[in-house]
Amino acid sequence: MKFEVTILGSSSATPVYNRNPSAQLLNCNEKFYLIDCGEGTQLQLSKYNLKANRIDYIFISHLHGDHYFGLVGLLSSLHLNGRTKAIQIFAPAPLSEILEIQFKYSDTTLRYPIEFTSIEADMPRQIFENQDLIVRTVVLNHRIPTTGFVFQQKPRQRKLIKEKTDQIPMAYYTALKKGVDVELPDGRIIKSIDYTSPPDEPRSYAYCSDTMLDKRYFEAIKDCDTLYHEATFLHELIDRALETHHTTALQAGEVAKIVGAKKLLIGHFSSRYKTLQMLLEETQSVFQNTELAVEGRTFSL
Repeated sequence: MKFEVTILGSSSATPVYNRNPSAQLLNCNEKFYLIDCGEGTQLQLSKYNLKANRIDYIFISHLHGDHYFGLVGLLSSLHLNGRTKAIQIFAPAPLSEILEIQFKYSDTTLRYPIEFTSIEADMPRQIFENQDLIVRTVVLNHRIPTTGFVFQQKPRQRKLIKEKTDQIPMAYYTALKKGVDVELPDGRIIKSIDYTSPPDEPRSYAYCSDTMLDKRYFEAIKDCDTLYHEATFLHELIDRALETHHTTALQAGEVAKIVGAKKLLIGHFSSRYKTLQMLLEETQSVFQNTELAVEGRTFSL
């Protein structure tokens, strides 16, 4: 099953050439989840040939503009392009009022409903579940209430061994994939373990947007397969990071190591850095399996 994320924006508060504010598109089994929606997100979707109309779920971490200023434009374009299917938004409660005011004073009535779920940055909790995923919040430490998100795949069924499927009627496939042994009309017992292979292990993706290093959120992201963590500054600017409630590249690596992540993506880079190699090298000094979450890259999770 496909489980991947495409980076649409990797900059911090100020956009720079070739770096947009925060936005990512998660694809899980061809269902699409937008994570944050900084300015220019819909242009980035178009640039990378990603269909905005296929997005049914939007998760906003907090109400600093570089994480949601692109949302009104995106929702408006979906309306103008004739969308009628509901869209679900998970975000801090005041965003609902912001959207209402925007559409009120532009005299816009959307063709499609918005199903808004308020999220609170007080304690980790599950906020979403479907047949593919469970989504939980991560309480972060930023200047305003901020949550990260953990996207956890659900356990999958066992996989049929293709070379053996012609030996049994199709009507028994579902039971076998569930691990159930079946009896054929002639009395033969077909054991699931002989005709199926184990499913892939469920994978998890943890998204930690703006935050300073705080051990209180470590448990919520423990043992994640892939961790995205902000790395706004080099560690030489640790005082600036503390002042603005952000993380350094070195600290991001330390977090990944402590929580047992298998892979780390770093992003939310300060506009002061025109090249990013130093940030990558600093993070890799403590956590080698690190990559830059830069625009246009798609990572298998």
